[in-house]
Amino acid sequence: MRTLIALILCWLVVPQIQAADSPPNRSDAAFDKEFGDAFFDAYWSLFPDYGVGVGYYKYADRLIVPDDKSRSEILAFIDKSRAKLLSIDPQRLSESRRADWAILDNEFASLRWRITELREWQWDPSTYNVADPFAKILTTEFAPLDDRLKIVARRLQAVPAYYTAAQRNIQRPTLEHTQLAIEQNRGALEVFNSELQSQINASTLSSGERRQLLERAHTARNAIEGYVAALEALLPTLQGGNASSFRLGRARYDKKFFYDIQTGDTAQALYERAVKERDTLHARMDMLADQLWPKYFPNMSMPSDRLEKIGRVIGKMSEQHVAREDFFAEIEKQIPQLADWVTKHGLLTLDPDKPLRVRKTPPHQRGVALAGIDAPGPYNPTAATYYNVIPLDEIPADRTESLLREYNRWMLPILNIHEAIPGHYAQLVYANKSPSRIKSIFANGAMIEGWAVYGERAMLESGYGDHTAEIWLIYSKWLLRSVVNTILDYSVHVNNMSEADAKRLLVREAFQSNEEANGKWRRVQLSSVQLTSYFAGYAAIYELREQLKREQPQQFELKRFHEQFLGYGNAPVRIIRDLMLQTNSGS
Repeated sequence: MRTLIALILCWLVVPQIQAADSPPNRSDAAFDKEFGDAFFDAYWSLFPDYGVGVGYYKYADRLIVPDDKSRSEILAFIDKSRAKLLSIDPQRLSESRRADWAILDNEFASLRWRITELREWQWDPSTYNVADPFAKILTTEFAPLDDRLKIVARRLQAVPAYYTAAQRNIQRPTLEHTQLAIEQNRGALEVFNSELQSQINASTLSSGERRQLLERAHTARNAIEGYVAALEALLPTLQGGNASSFRLGRARYDKKFFYDIQTGDTAQALYERAVKERDTLHARMDMLADQLWPKYFPNMSMPSDRLEKIGRVIGKMSEQHVAREDFFAEIEKQIPQLADWVTKHGLLTLDPDKPLRVRKTPPHQRGVALAGIDAPGPYNPTAATYYNVIPLDEIPADRTESLLREYNRWMLPILNIHEAIPGHYAQLVYANKSPSRIKSIFANGAMIEGWAVYGERAMLESGYGDHTAEIWLIYSKWLLRSVVNTILDYSVHVNNMSEADAKRLLVREAFQSNEEANGKWRRVQLSSVQLTSYFAGYAAIYELREQLKREQPQQFELKRFHEQFLGYGNAPVRIIRDLMLQTNSGS
């Protein structure tokens, strides 16, 4: 069910903020010529699925078959583009374009490494799933319905070849990614059943066009089912010990961290920093638990073990949560409340023209996280943004209770701050308005996740939650989650942490419910490095803010800092930091 949240508030339009920059020069002109519209058009012709995701529909009818030919074409494009990039001296570029140069240099190197060395296309069957671009084409009104259905019909022709290539690519996959691929591709079938049929029924296609579309959809479903069957046939062999390990190992992990995070830290340095931050948070939570113990456990003595004490206080507080049937409605209710708070407290200027819809996570996207934002890109910035939430009615009652206790009275608003306002939803609206398309398109995960985590702190600092010991204790637990995400990810992929030790870390040291811990263990098997992006980005953003406050106490203004930071699109925090320090030093 899709529910439109009416954000009818007196918001101002988001300004297009751009850092002060040097006047354009000859090198800037050369850079803009090489990496302007023609470059992106060639890029989208090779990555049409991503293009659909960001609102570039010129190649929406194209489904790339993931075979040796397409990989060779991508590598050739990378090498040609990087040669052009290296022919331009970045030191001769203005500040903003120098940042774009660095982003592209990292992007080209990262993409080549992923194809030639990481080679997920061989061991991760879940990389193959055609559903999401089809779903976006069907549900995004970028063209009349009949035209979109014709795009779908042309695109469907390549589905059998796509899955044939996928099966040919798979060599000794991991068990965990194989199981995820089975689950998500089963979910993909729904896109070509009721979803497609409802759109066909609403169209004015001719009977011949409808028949052709349905026949191609039937063939596509058969291809998906064939892929699922082939993966299921692999399971006994994989379960028997002939699977690749989901753990990356130090060498691959360090390289992926270098390309993905871009905050200036090494993977090991961030891990060591996270361990220290965990201890700091435990000390803070210990003091808060001391304050709250008499309220929640009157006439009972406190345990001598501080982790037990903290856990018992959080456990008692977690009994206060919404009913299972009210979970969606409560999220919907809180979104405009958060927007109103942000506006009234001068944290950020919000845009009233961006609809936000809470919906059940589509089946082909389930299996990794409870909730997440599915936002359009800069080519179609007026399209709806979806707040995907796993439907609780499909989760057993005992697991649902554990989940609701985790997202209790105090935690659920923090989740919505992170995912929506002023977190991901607000940040991505700004990113789509960035003057630099390179900064918006080649998104840095640590900046995106870091902003969402930073936004939680900014809200509480502004007084959200009334500065009660309860809200600060639960917030500390939430921040501890980001910190422990880093410890967990590094420990599992580099130090071979066991499942038992991982869950002990999550439950005892991070005070997470068994349901949350089970989900996080699953997630760390299915992803790598991404879990470190929360703490890495948050720490870098917070440090930048505090540095500017120290160096410019008279000029610093929080709202200006927030909007200037977000005005650089999705660029890495390291790059934004350099640009902001240069800009503000001259103000």
